[in-house]
Amino acid sequence: MSWGLDFISEEDFINHVKDTIDKYGEKLESFDLERFNKNLIDPVKLIFDKTVYQTSWEEIIGNEIFRQRDKSNNNNIGYFHQRIFKYMKNCHVPDNGTEGGWDVIFHVPSGIALPEGDIVHTIYVEMKNKHNTMNSSAAGKTYIKMQSQLLDDDDCACFLVEAIAMKSQNEVWATKVDGKNVSHRRIRRVSLDQFYALVTGEEDAFYKMCMVLPDVIKKVVDDGGKDIKIPDDSVLRELHFIANKIDGGNKDMAMALSVYLLGFSSYIGFSDVASRVIDNSDKATLQRIYDYVKKMVRT
Repeated sequence: MSWGLDFISEEDFINHVKDTIDKYGEKLESFDLERFNKNLIDPVKLIFDKTVYQTSWEEIIGNEIFRQRDKSNNNNIGYFHQRIFKYMKNCHVPDNGTEGGWDVIFHVPSGIALPEGDIVHTIYVEMKNKHNTMNSSAAGKTYIKMQSQLLDDDDCACFLVEAIAMKSQNEVWATKVDGKNVSHRRIRRVSLDQFYALVTGEEDAFYKMCMVLPDVIKKVVDDGGKDIKIPDDSVLRELHFIANKIDGGNKDMAMALSVYLLGFSSYIGFSDVASRVIDNSDKATLQRIYDYVKKMVRT
């Protein structure tokens, strides 16, 4: 089967996907109870979510683990969107924090035509995963940075490129700085598909990339074999183990209590439950769980 992308080689694209998966790193490590509760779970929210959405303990715990992994993985996808341009003609991706902190610099000696008719030779890019990831303060700082770049170089434009934009767009970025409405025709808000089109000269370049991506990811994962970690999350087993040590015939309530202990083990009433779990423990079994429960009680 022939390679379908003209703007990046198959080898470079496969290597970039490999690098992105490698960035997942510790996010693919298995979750035990201690890691699951590293930043303190809100047990009340977990109980509400389980009951209101009518899910099982397995589903709600699995969803929370996925949420924690997904929160970290957003940075890895940002790496994918940014670093792919180092393989594309006329694009340069500076090391983090260098060259003004720009994510991508696009330079074409023959010139780049902007929608309003201006011709520039360099575009400096600030890239965001989603259109709503900047608050007003961050947006103001980014805009001021772009204004400063235009003062230093009158042969350039500055783009805020959004992977997940509200729509396909390449338009003047109108925002507020210190409460004042500001805009400049060379400071632009651009969706990722439009930036791909500008860089590659192919209107549907981003679409084409997305179409080959699933097969390449699968190939990399399948070829990775032992190098790709398969998580074996033990959180649910450990919660069940604690629940079994709690007195009472209501298994669902025992599980709820084991979840409550994640946040409230030193609280009045709950500390007694935690102490009973420790007192009823078989010290030869899952010692790590008991050590963690003891630590929660002392915290």
